[in-house]
Amino acid sequence: MAAVDISGFVTELKDHAMEHGFHVHDERHFIETYSMRQAWEIDLHPEDACGEPLDFHLNLDVEPRILLAFEDEAALLGEDEVPEDTYHMLLSMTWDLPPLDKDTDLLRLAIELSAIGGIDLPLEVGTVETTYSPTDSAVRKVTVIGRTSISLAKIYAGEDTICPTLEKCLQISKFLLAKTVKWTGE
Repeated sequence: MAAVDISGFVTELKDHAMEHGFHVHDERHFIETYSMRQAWEIDLHPEDACGEPLDFHLNLDVEPRILLAFEDEAALLGEDEVPEDTYHMLLSMTWDLPPLDKDTDLLRLAIELSAIGGIDLPLEVGTVETTYSPTDSAVRKVTVIGRTSISLAKIYAGEDTICPTLEKCLQISKFLLAKTVKWTGE
């Protein structure tokens, strides 16, 4: 039997997201057949923003070597012991905004977002400009990415590790929705 039920953790993650004010749209689970690396993708948004122009995705990346090393250590411990907190999974959060004008001040956006994410959830703001045909003007899309690690030892011990991150994600989502409405006029 596995020391940590990753599928169960993903289910709890979705339940926690709903408790924190998100609406879950979709979930995908990928397994790389050669390395057995796993990834879960969850599409969601704030409950009150269904149909709004903001896409939010959670991505949980599970490295099989880390999971197996954790399970090996957990198997050697007694019933009341918890493995060392040296094994982690990567949780990425991605917000995709609709096409924006070139006048959008990305430096100001990055600074305002850093005040919300803080040290616990550093955020990256990036853009991609795409020209679909030579006669079209470029379309500018903004993406915000945050990454945090999830401790396997804390999941094993039954500790809640995701609530503070989900609270910040909801604040960031609402902030970006307000900014998007201001920028696009929708």
